[in-house]
Amino acid sequence: MSQTTAPPPASIAAGEPTPEVRLRLHRFDSSDAAALGASALAAFSLDWLVFERLTPLSGGLGFWICWYAAFVVMYGFVVREQRGPLAAKDRVASVVMASAGIGVVFALTMILGYVVFRGYHALRVGFFTKTQEFVGPLSKPTDGGGAHAIVGTVEQVGIAALICVPLGIMSAVFLNEIGGRMARPLRTIVDAMSAVPSILTGLFIYVALNLGLGLHFSGFLASLALSILMLPTITRTAEVVLRLVPGGLREGALALGGTEWRVSRMVVLPTARIGLATAVILGIARVVGETAPLLFTSFGNSTMNWNPFHGAQQALPLMIWTTYKQPQAAQIQRAWTAALVLVLIVLALFILARLIGGRGPGNIGFVRRRLNERRNRVR
Repeated sequence: MSQTTAPPPASIAAGEPTPEVRLRLHRFDSSDAAALGASALAAFSLDWLVFERLTPLSGGLGFWICWYAAFVVMYGFVVREQRGPLAAKDRVASVVMASAGIGVVFALTMILGYVVFRGYHALRVGFFTKTQEFVGPLSKPTDGGGAHAIVGTVEQVGIAALICVPLGIMSAVFLNEIGGRMARPLRTIVDAMSAVPSILTGLFIYVALNLGLGLHFSGFLASLALSILMLPTITRTAEVVLRLVPGGLREGALALGGTEWRVSRMVVLPTARIGLATAVILGIARVVGETAPLLFTSFGNSTMNWNPFHGAQQALPLMIWTTYKQPQAAQIQRAWTAALVLVLIVLALFILARLIGGRGPGNIGFVRRRLNERRNRVR
């Protein structure tokens, strides 16, 4: 029994090439939106049927987790039928990544929103100019302020940054640009310091300097404890940033006769300044909210102490911890206000670092642009 086959198309029979069909993976039109919405609605209906009718399952968290899993699977099948397996993989990966980004932004927005909601009631100008020296259990939430804690936080974190930023960047330059026998032990020490609990740093400074050398509680001891936590963060982040500098820049500078020091100072570090500013921000964010080291070092104070090298000194994280433990509602309100001010300080530091470092490759910061303009006028 003979089997007949269909004749080939005229274009193939004539020897003409088959036209290519190009897939535009990143195109998102009305049909894709309809598929996305229909998959979400179908997954919701199926999830509701399973949770409410067919099984005794309950709980809001489980409901939404099951809905999301069913939505991703259904959306992948729908796109596969419409555009093929390659487009389906691309769309599913895009949905998962977008969902992760939305989840992070949502969580951050909820945290910041709740802090603002709880803390703005007692936020007055007096909070930045007054202290807790004359505040008692019956005082109103708007009485007194946190000026002493703000000064302590800025001084302690500032001294820690002055200690750690040069050491961290130089260590990163050594690990990435120079290397040698000491590179591996140094990297091991930095990684080990990253895992040290924050309370142990305060306890170490307390035992070594307070009990061992007889130094009293002060903001400087708190800065030393914070610097132990800040140094590995800055070093590791700066090392990763320096690795991203193209090797052609180094090779070109070395070919022109530059030494390793001049290449690092005039080529590598200016190229990576945006990432280095980010490393400094991450290091400050790592320690600005630490409370445990301050319990053994700065000890806290209800009055203003401008001298970080003598006497106990307050800080915003320590103020939040001490006031939130109090049974009075006014003290708890002051704790939320101090938390809001701490968030505002971190935001101000982030904006300042962006103004100094710039927004991206090829752009210089506002401060540096003004300095260049002033130099040009002088010339």
